[in-house]
Amino acid sequence: MPELHPYDVIRRPVVTEKTNLMAADLNQYTFEVARNANKIQIKEAVELIFDMPNAVLKVRTMVIPAKRGRRGRKYFIRSRQWKKAIVTLAEGEKIELFNV
Repeated sequence: MPELHPYDVIRRPVVTEKTNLMAADLNQYTFEVARNANKIQIKEAVELIFDMPNAVLKVRTMVIPAKRGRRGRKYFIRSRQWKKAIVTLAEGEKIELFNV
């Protein structure tokens, strides 16, 4: 498996009402990540990109399945399959990107 650059691991932050509540209450941040990235790579990427060494306590990942749509008898893909990571930070740490 080729080594991913940390900026290729994290694709984008996922910002919804639920993720905002998770960030405020539980200190957990959600990202869309590369499908072939593992938890260790995600942890290292978050710590490097946001310049917070040893701040990540836990990384949970899940693969979100593709969503299908239907027009008449034909099926099509509305959104592709993607991987989501929920990163838990240490007490007192926060990512300013989410707090704008």
